Amino acid sequence: MFALSERGTTARTEVLAGFTTFLTMAYIVLVNPAILGTAGMPVAAVAAATCFAAAFASILMGLTSNTPLALAPGMGLNAYFSFTVVQQMGIPWQVALGCVFISGIAFLVLTLTGVRQLIVHSIPQYLFAAVAGGIGLFIGFIGLKDAGIVVANPATFVALGDLKAPAPALAIFGLVLIGALSVWNVRGAMLIGIVATTVLGWLFGMVTLSPEPYSLEAMTGTLFQLDLAGVFGVSGSHGLGLLEILFVFLFVDLFDNIGTLVAVTKRAGLIGSDGKIPRLNRILVTDATATIVGSMAGTSTVTSYVESAAGVQVGGRTGLTAVVTGVLFLAMMFVAPYAQLIPLAATAPALIIVGGMMCLPLTEVEWEDPLSAIPAFLTVAMIPLTFSIANGLAFGITAHAILKMARGTIRKADWFLLVLALLFVIRFVWMGAA
Repeated sequence: MFALSERGTTARTEVLAGFTTFLTMAYIVLVNPAILGTAGMPVAAVAAATCFAAAFASILMGLTSNTPLALAPGMGLNAYFSFTVVQQMGIPWQVALGCVFISGIAFLVLTLTGVRQLIVHSIPQYLFAAVAGGIGLFIGFIGLKDAGIVVANPATFVALGDLKAPAPALAIFGLVLIGALSVWNVRGAMLIGIVATTVLGWLFGMVTLSPEPYSLEAMTGTLFQLDLAGVFGVSGSHGLGLLEILFVFLFVDLFDNIGTLVAVTKRAGLIGSDGKIPRLNRILVTDATATIVGSMAGTSTVTSYVESAAGVQVGGRTGLTAVVTGVLFLAMMFVAPYAQLIPLAATAPALIIVGGMMCLPLTEVEWEDPLSAIPAFLTVAMIPLTFSIANGLAFGITAHAILKMARGTIRKADWFLLVLALLFVIRFVWMGAA
């Protein structure tokens, strides 16, 4: 079913990859409820919805597209949902869930009409490599931040953290352990490192367990609570603000997904010699369906996770990796509050090492040619520096279109590229005016 031998992998490797991906994503079970809880949503219900949405989406992705890509409610859009839509704009969270549902329907329509596929195919090959490298830096930066090795600084934006503090010291231990096991070619180096670092954190009292009372019945607090009538102004009018909300949900998730998809499939060696991603339509339909189902369960936009690269790094090459990750999220529904047993300092080293490994595709960029070097650099730089895959893609594609016009090599076949670039310019102007 998963064509394991054809892709040079085994069931054992895929299961190991699934566990690794799950461990690097497990933080979302705690973080997503904490963020959406500030919007007035019941925390226990969101925890259950988060687990269910991640399980449903990951299993569906594995079974329908045979791709080692795991999904869960996305970071960034959950913060936009809670802090901007609900708290700043005063939109009830039920209406905001309705907006997520409508954006999922829009994703599905764009996919079935071929628009999302056109977007993927309009991206030049060297930008695929740049996106993969940029996401590598992004993942590495997230790992360094989670570990406390890199911290905020009002004068220089970022600075070196206190390496003697417990969290950074624990993360450095994990980094050294995973690195040593990797150079010794030990199978399961990532998973061994995460588990060993977690155990060490327990022994030194770095994990505080304080789970709230929880049961699966809690999910009814958000299940089918979305307010579609509110979105269309039937049960209340929220003006043009809802159009902006739908635009942001649609636009950011669209390009975050494309960037993650390109990076993970490229790292897994699944992109064909023609530069196309196999079963792309199934992947995109699954993504859209996941957002629709997630909104009905009671969580913000569901998206592909860059942490999937951790599973790919340990050998995950098929949908079995995603299915294993999904099954683990399903099991987590029964014990969601206990996800805090795995400290961020334990998963951070895996993200740092995976981020470094993902920079390999940057060797495919023709750095001596300004037409590819400038857009590639902007893509690589803007993804981690703006904390947004969508922004990196926007800068890269826009720069590519402008430089092609400047060189005089633009062709009629590039019409969709020009449309994309224009949309990105409009987006930047809109963001600047907001």
